[in-house]
Amino acid sequence: MVGEEGAFVLGWDEVLTEEELSTTLKVLCMSEEEFKEYKEQDGWEDDNEEEENSTLSYEALSRLKAPCKKLLYDSVVLTLESYRSDLKAEQDLLNNKESYEKLSRREQQALHVRYGQKRILHQLLELV
Repeated sequence: MVGEEGAFVLGWDEVLTEEELSTTLKVLCMSEEEFKEYKEQDGWEDDNEEEENSTLSYEALSRLKAPCKKLLYDSVVLTLESYRSDLKAEQDLLNNKESYEKLSRREQQALHVRYGQKRILHQLLELV
């Protein structure tokens, strides 16, 4: 469901791999009976109404059902815990010109990437 990389791609305003995330959340939040039916049908039949409402903008994520929100929330928390430092530590390093300039160019770029990733994840936590 998630693809070769096993990750979902989040942007500043929406989930960029929305189909994968939507399907994964639906399947993981199914009861055993619902999952059996899903497997027997080889997935869901096309439902135009559901498809139109499945866009996973961040606003739409805030309206997910409670079990899906909890699963997404817990996943984001686990992802944040996999980092060695938290968002505040990254912000402090970015704001400390002396410490920042001691970093190599590559370390500076990595810092910006990590900081951006963490900001997106924190934004997602607030929504769900």
